[in-house]
Amino acid sequence: MLVECYDKKGAEVYEIIIKQIFQDLVLGASVDDLKAFVNPDDPVFILAIKMKKTSTVVEFKDVASFSYNKQNDVTMILVDDENYLPNILNKLWRIFSRDEIYQPNRYQLEISGNQMDLENLVIDDPHSNLQRRIYDAIFRILPEGFKIIKDMSTKDIIAVVATDELIMDSWIEKAEEYIAELNNGM
Repeated sequence: MLVECYDKKGAEVYEIIIKQIFQDLVLGASVDDLKAFVNPDDPVFILAIKMKKTSTVVEFKDVASFSYNKQNDVTMILVDDENYLPNILNKLWRIFSRDEIYQPNRYQLEISGNQMDLENLVIDDPHSNLQRRIYDAIFRILPEGFKIIKDMSTKDIIAVVATDELIMDSWIEKAEEYIAELNNGM
């Protein structure tokens, strides 16, 4: 972690703030590196965070077995991994009403019609979940009043430039440097 600031005390304070927020949100183990730039003279805050690799997306077929009963026109789903049941129900309730999903027991779901195409429904996306949590941390870290934000994120690096004035080209260049350094493991 590197916090750059022309004011040494300011850098120390922001490092403490960042560490505390990461600890509160349990993000420490999910981040490879972080670079921040704070300048008390110019109202600018630049933050670039490299995420660790996450597991791949989990599709419905990865955690459940599907069968279609043509005679009764019902798709039966047997959930193999109970840990995903809240995600499964949440996704299904967005597609169908709660009344359309019959759940005779904890692991079994029944839906009218041929719903075999649900096998490819993404149930969990760890990369997106981690991104969302890191953005939450960033918005907690940003100084109050810095409402002008340029998101410069790439695939595995979340980077923002924030200010309460117009964003200067030199700040964008600084963020691009941080992104390049994080990509190269510097």
